[in-house]
Amino acid sequence: MPQTLSPPESTAMEFRPLCVDLDGTLVKSDTLVDSLLALVRTRPFRLWALPRRLLRGKAAFKAYVTEQITLDVAHLPYNRKLLQFLVEERRRGRALYLATGADERLAQRVADHLGIFAGVLGSDGTTNLTGNKKLDSLCSKLGAGEFDYVGNDAPDLPLLIRAAEPLVANPSIRLRWKLRARGIRAAHTFEERGRAIRSMVKALRLHQWTKNLLVFLPLLLAHVVALNRLLTALLAFFCFSLTASATYIINDLLDIEADRHHVQKRLRPFAAGDLPAIAGLGMVGAFLLAAFAGARLLPLAFLGWLLVYLGAALAYSLYLKRFALVDVVVLSGLYTLRLLAGSAATRSHISHWLAGFSVFLFFSLAIVKRFAELENLRASGSPPRNGRGYLVADIDQLRSFGTSSAFAAVMVFAIYISSSEVAMLYRHPEALWLIMPLMILWLCRVWLVASRGNLNEDPLVFALTDKLSLLIGAAVAVIVVLAI
Repeated sequence: MPQTLSPPESTAMEFRPLCVDLDGTLVKSDTLVDSLLALVRTRPFRLWALPRRLLRGKAAFKAYVTEQITLDVAHLPYNRKLLQFLVEERRRGRALYLATGADERLAQRVADHLGIFAGVLGSDGTTNLTGNKKLDSLCSKLGAGEFDYVGNDAPDLPLLIRAAEPLVANPSIRLRWKLRARGIRAAHTFEERGRAIRSMVKALRLHQWTKNLLVFLPLLLAHVVALNRLLTALLAFFCFSLTASATYIINDLLDIEADRHHVQKRLRPFAAGDLPAIAGLGMVGAFLLAAFAGARLLPLAFLGWLLVYLGAALAYSLYLKRFALVDVVVLSGLYTLRLLAGSAATRSHISHWLAGFSVFLFFSLAIVKRFAELENLRASGSPPRNGRGYLVADIDQLRSFGTSSAFAAVMVFAIYISSSEVAMLYRHPEALWLIMPLMILWLCRVWLVASRGNLNEDPLVFALTDKLSLLIGAAVAVIVVLAI
């Protein structure tokens, strides 16, 4: 049962009690939103009950969500500056109370984890403890004595006005304005959140846009340099990039809890609490609107492939990524969809050689990403937590799948440069054979680095940051130019 709030004993307490809000204050994210995203990811069929619960009131809604989802409170994005301050105040003998609009059972779990609070006050399934209701409850529980309060947003305004000493943590612009309008100055401000613009740019994963350069490939392989078709491919590139960024954001939102257990992914804007989930949903809507507005200027077939890509990416994020091997097949298919979309946008033919080569190559790269994740987990002695259906024991089998697919791609390329199609497109097709050892070198290097546990779990990031990979790419480009 949650603890009850009791007034501090004056004989043991020489400071005013300090009451702390949870969502957006002690924790940089909103635990209700985090729980809803986890519910969408793990129990989507329970969503049908949400509207009915909401009709019973926000407190009943929060209680239902808390019953369905158990957040890992140990890995929530705590405001470390505020938490350090609270720990110091607790050591000085100050009574701390967690007073939040979140469900009291979740709040109690946070308090139990931190071990610094003398009591907890939260929504109880009937009363949504925010604003004036929280103020009345605090005054009732703590008596007539004064208290200090830490908040972050406009609903905390009544408590900050009443507090003997108002404190704020990552205050919203709206709260800043309201405090300034009333001439209230916070005694302490605990800012610990990345800059909004920088966090938004990071959420876009701009480095992943390089994948969308594949839309240019059908046009380039057809040796067409017409300006109007290049501009068409450029528009298709941005439409695909905006759509891809929207799907990355959706994936990050759904994976918030899993990412917080990951040594690198926990730094992503949504997992770290640097960017609110609501802002992420707004970005998704804006990007998709812009992408499909641009797609209307392109051939209808391109719009069709873009819709197929969006549907496949959402199915992957919501469901398919839970199944071993199915996830990598879908990922490799998303690469091939970029080629098909580029072909449709520029009305350039895709040879069956290119299609076969891309299937094998992208399957290998998708496998090496999963392989690297498992290899890093094995090195750290940690079990898989992302729910993708893989076991550390699958490493050897994944290596077999991935390397064999890589050499299948090399074989398809070898057959292609021996075909009559190449002889028609290149004046010196024999020069293309020089690409073969470079391709073998790069693929083997990727797998060797992954086997040593040094791959950053994304072969694309590796290719863009590895000097030898960049040198190999430049050499391939020079060879192609000489062959033409």
